[in-house]
Amino acid sequence: MIASWNDLIGNRHLESWFGNSIRQQRFGGSFLLVGPPGIGKRSVATLLARTLLCNRNPPESMQPCGVCEACVQVNAETHPDLIRVRKPNDKTVIPVDLLIGRPEVRMQEGFCRDVRLSPYCGRRKVAILEDADFLNEEGANCLLKTLEEPPSDAVIILVGTSEQKQLPTIRSRCQVIRFAPLSDEDAVRLISQVHQVQADAAEISRAVDIAAGDIPAALRLLGGDSSRFREAFIGALSGPFPDPIAIRRIVTTRVDEAGKDAPKKRAVLRDVFSMAVGHYRKAMRDEAFAASPRPTTLARLDRSIRALRELDRMANVSTLIDCFAADIASGQTGDRGEIGS
Repeated sequence: MIASWNDLIGNRHLESWFGNSIRQQRFGGSFLLVGPPGIGKRSVATLLARTLLCNRNPPESMQPCGVCEACVQVNAETHPDLIRVRKPNDKTVIPVDLLIGRPEVRMQEGFCRDVRLSPYCGRRKVAILEDADFLNEEGANCLLKTLEEPPSDAVIILVGTSEQKQLPTIRSRCQVIRFAPLSDEDAVRLISQVHQVQADAAEISRAVDIAAGDIPAALRLLGGDSSRFREAFIGALSGPFPDPIAIRRIVTTRVDEAGKDAPKKRAVLRDVFSMAVGHYRKAMRDEAFAASPRPTTLARLDRSIRALRELDRMANVSTLIDCFAADIASGQTGDRGEIGS
């Protein structure tokens, strides 16, 4: 939890941007925060809510006290003027019921209805919708009017990882706030100081690079026996003729170690594909510097990225591993139609 704007690691420009908007009384409407996972988007949304709702210090100061009743309630997610919705752990998308209420009480409860209520004890309402990447078309359509015409005393904040994962109708109704990936120095500071990971700076930087800036994935790569697995997996990917049987065996063993819980297995497989993306990105850089690019490296990088997309679209894990291993071995992109596009 970020206590103040001074504690924000990376993206320090956000403090002045938000501060200037508030002081000029031009702050309001709908925002979409996008950037790599784990770099502080949710924490910034919470800090912004404290800034706007703090009882002691005015929003223009950009210094929420952190100890008044409002600040404490925001941190505990119990403030009556703070609405917060996220994807349930047992769901693959944000349920429509959370947005517009259950079928028997449509528009009498839920995110869209709560946003339109007058503030209970302050001057504003702050509505935060996390996991915007997991809005399906029906859920996104429920939000359109609310995002396009939010109440004048409400601020709506959507949190996602990229603009490309949002429907165009959502993007067009929000002001997009982009979070830049953390620098190596900031990533090392975040992982070592905030997450208390005992590892040297070079190891942390390598994990962040392999995870393509995804901090939660980097944390998992730094834990347990990940280094041994990484060496075996990268070894299997290296060389002009990777063995598909070896790739499948290594990946399947790693996924099976996660147990029978499907979300955990998918999280592990996401880390595996992220490793592949990082490996082939580095290979492409090395080949470019050596002026000897190989088309198969690009194809394998594309296949690894497609594998992540297929995983997001709930492809069967065993089938996905088989196809990934075969396509990597043959140097193909794995474009089999819409699911990988």
